[in-house]
Amino acid sequence: MIRRIATRAAVVPAVMAVAAAAALTVTTAPSAYAVGENSQCTHNWSNFGATVSKNAWNYRSGPSTGYKSLGYLYRGDKLTVMCSKGSWDYAKITSSKSGIRKGTQGWVRSDGLVNLAG
Repeated sequence: MIRRIATRAAVVPAVMAVAAAAALTVTTAPSAYAVGENSQCTHNWSNFGATVSKNAWNYRSGPSTGYKSLGYLYRGDKLTVMCSKGSWDYAKITSSKSGIRKGTQGWVRSDGLVNLAG
């Protein structure tokens, strides 16, 4: 078995790298509520575009079927997803065939969305 012996020249940069890493502070992203999105969100997204892939897909006031429906979304409707909680996405309508006003914000199940893009 060959054992490699570290030289002083190899150890010094490694020690400096560890010291530099220890000096860094860890920061976390602000909560969704802090950046102006829904307080129920658990994951923030960079406002990505999505297309509805189902017909008569409920657009709700909260992230579960227990919340009231704001109306129905239809295949081809466009949304901007801002954040999520579990399998629900908090989104803003950018175009809708259903008559829900552009800019309306609400919750939609993520399994009814396609063409997710950042």
